[in-house]
Amino acid sequence: MKILLTGANGYIGMRLLPQLLEMGHEVVCVVRDAERLSVDQEILAKIEIIEVDFLKDVEDGIVPKDIDAAYFLIHSMSNSTKQFDEMEATTARNFNAYLQNTKVKQVIYLSGIVNDNNLSKHLWSRKNVEEILYKGPFELTVLRAGIIVGSGSSSFEIIRDLCEKLPFMITPKWVLTKTQPIAIRDIIYFLTGVLGNSKTYNDSFDIAGPDVLTYKQMLQQYAKARGFKNWIVTVPIMTPKLSSYWLYFVTSTSYKLALNLVDSMKVEVIAEDKRLEKLLGITPHTYAEAIDMAFKKIEQNLVVSSWKDSMVSGRFTKDLEKYIQVPKFGVLKDEQKKQITDPEAVLNNIWSIGGTQGWYYGNWLWKIRGFMDKLIGGVGLRRGRTHPDKLFPGDALDFWRVLLADKEGKRLLLFAEMKLPGEAWLEFKIDENNVLHQTATFRPRGLRGRLYWYSIVPLHYFIFGGMIRGISKT
Repeated sequence: MKILLTGANGYIGMRLLPQLLEMGHEVVCVVRDAERLSVDQEILAKIEIIEVDFLKDVEDGIVPKDIDAAYFLIHSMSNSTKQFDEMEATTARNFNAYLQNTKVKQVIYLSGIVNDNNLSKHLWSRKNVEEILYKGPFELTVLRAGIIVGSGSSSFEIIRDLCEKLPFMITPKWVLTKTQPIAIRDIIYFLTGVLGNSKTYNDSFDIAGPDVLTYKQMLQQYAKARGFKNWIVTVPIMTPKLSSYWLYFVTSTSYKLALNLVDSMKVEVIAEDKRLEKLLGITPHTYAEAIDMAFKKIEQNLVVSSWKDSMVSGRFTKDLEKYIQVPKFGVLKDEQKKQITDPEAVLNNIWSIGGTQGWYYGNWLWKIRGFMDKLIGGVGLRRGRTHPDKLFPGDALDFWRVLLADKEGKRLLLFAEMKLPGEAWLEFKIDENNVLHQTATFRPRGLRGRLYWYSIVPLHYFIFGGMIRGISKT
């Protein structure tokens, strides 16, 4: 089958793509920026990539006419705290329009469980998208999922942050809300299982794991699985906004996502039918098994995708490509260079920077900078990195965003997503004479930007000098 995969560079899409290829399907990946599709050369050789922004006016002739099925894996919850429902509706309508002149027979939409009478704005939006898609020129299959648990998923990473960092928690009352989590592996089983299955056409199915748990129980079971105990005290005084700030400061989530998550956490997310389990012969994993599988992936450095690499985890939602040309005029720079003897080893050091590896010098200073950034509403250092030694354009790297990762050309370019009175780039490059160049470029915004730069020049001497020496060690 020829399959159109929207959201191909998202958390679900990145995991679904290799499974579809393994099943022998021809896959057309739909992304806003082809440079941000974080897959290796082997997969790139097997797929077709097209660029579409479903929030913009429909353009003719972009989507292949001979597609057999499509996956709708697009959502905008993290983009905005107010307008994401309008954005999602626009996306769904434009998706229908793009498929109007194709031969597509089935569309599969991954939604959320919407059985509660009082839905959050997020879940109402998912249901509204479902209704829009039912008007499209195809047979629709809707999978309504519970909270997804897997390495790199936003819910798992939030639970992980909370439990690992706070053995004692004073929590809002929404931790007593019941939910029904599902393992990411089971999500992929269901998504591939319904493909081409006429018994699932024009129908909606709940999919969830076997355990109905409160968020408090999920936190406690996580701690138990990791071999420690946590203490949780629930108080009724935390407002949604205060709860959102609590999640934002303690975890790696963005504030916009935290606000929308808190709104949804007040709603019970429990499956009401198991028809699809019986139809496909799938027995979902328990919550404890989902945690165990997630950590096996983490320990083996096999995390395929992470929500943190989404553009909405940082300052920008689009147009990062316009920052790839580092400005030369009206900027302030710190330039370091060092002769090296083993360029391959140094290149590997560069590609391992950040995350648990750190920044090769003064890691405690980087952590302080990250904490200060978090205090003023920035991303901080908690995003880390998805893989210890692989980088792709668009990846999050602590409080930087990867603009260019050209290992053959021996160049890595990062753009700062911390709060700054200006714009900052950090570049590493090894030239043909085996000289490592490390350049920090800052384009200040007014007098405040210049004062900021000159106030930390003394620190640059130690941090950047120490960093290039650390990276050069082999």
